[in-house]
Amino acid sequence: MLPVRYSVRSLWRRRSRSGLTVGVIALVVVALALLSGLVSSMKAALEGAGSPRNVIVLRKGASSDGASSLPLEVYQAVRFFDGIARGEDGEPLVSPELVVQPFGVTRWGSRESAQVRGVEAAAFIVHDEVRMVQGRALRPSSGEAIVGRAAAARYAGAELGGSLPLGNSTWRVVGVFESGSALDSEVWVDARQLASDVKRPSPYSSLRLRIAPGADASALIRRLEEDSRFGLAASRESDYYAKQAKSADALYIVVGGLALLAGVGAAFGATNTLYAAVQARTREIGTLRALGFSRGAIACSFLLEATLMALAGFALGSVLAGLGALGIAAFVGDVSSLSMSGNTLVALRVGAQDLALAFALAVAIGLGGPALRAARLRPIEALRKG
Repeated sequence: MLPVRYSVRSLWRRRSRSGLTVGVIALVVVALALLSGLVSSMKAALEGAGSPRNVIVLRKGASSDGASSLPLEVYQAVRFFDGIARGEDGEPLVSPELVVQPFGVTRWGSRESAQVRGVEAAAFIVHDEVRMVQGRALRPSSGEAIVGRAAAARYAGAELGGSLPLGNSTWRVVGVFESGSALDSEVWVDARQLASDVKRPSPYSSLRLRIAPGADASALIRRLEEDSRFGLAASRESDYYAKQAKSADALYIVVGGLALLAGVGAAFGATNTLYAAVQARTREIGTLRALGFSRGAIACSFLLEATLMALAGFALGSVLAGLGALGIAAFVGDVSSLSMSGNTLVALRVGAQDLALAFALAVAIGLGGPALRAARLRPIEALRKG
């Protein structure tokens, strides 16, 4: 077998050609890692938003809050069902909510859909993961709003004490909250006032019910869905958001397709570079064959060179992807990403799963097949061509 230092010295002697191949692989790694990181970050934000102690009620056939519509009669009837927890004041812990997506203005001057949730007082008990980090809770029918941490950093006027224009209305921001989930992308206002502002005949999109301790959640869900008066669909809130997160799987297909196209182009570029290296080294290969080195030994040597370039490209690409994610977080903040739940702002993170996917593609690009070409050259033919 040829020594490892032979392959290393060959790469060093051909620094320009080797650097070009490493650079191509690194660019593919950067693109794939960042795209995959965006999808996985969005899934993590959605999966962390739901509580298994809550049941969400939507209109049957609706896929999300924004696509649902519930009349006031549903809230008045459902809130007294058995199995719903009660607060210290004896009132059922039912949070009626309205979700709309009016246009807002980002701090960079662009317009985009914002996730606005109309709530009532029970929302702060049912959504117990939400905590105020600045200011106070909103007062009903007062034109006040509280904003999630991510929304406060993204939208113009969303800072504490600011005036936040959304759609045809302007809200006075009196608080900033944090939940550690997709709720941080939202703006919360009074539900009745929001319904009036957007001229919604049905004041609510969904109901969140807190399950009473020891109650049978499955029985409550069956009763809600079997009530023939309204046509409702119900599920645990954690299951609802897990289903929303699965919508990101379609984005993985898109990411995979883009990665495949980039990988094919990079593979052609890397393979052509390696084939050119083999062509330029025919005399060297012929000499090695004449000295008695087997085809397998030569093939292994060229495979080692390709593997080293793939690993170097992956290492460089991983560093650049990490720096890119940090740069996006520093200069852009959370990234806007559309899902079935609406416009979700996610903090871009490149995790181990994203890097593993990029590593597999980098190795596949590196091991293109020029080693087989080098191994097939006959000594006399190689020496004559050299």
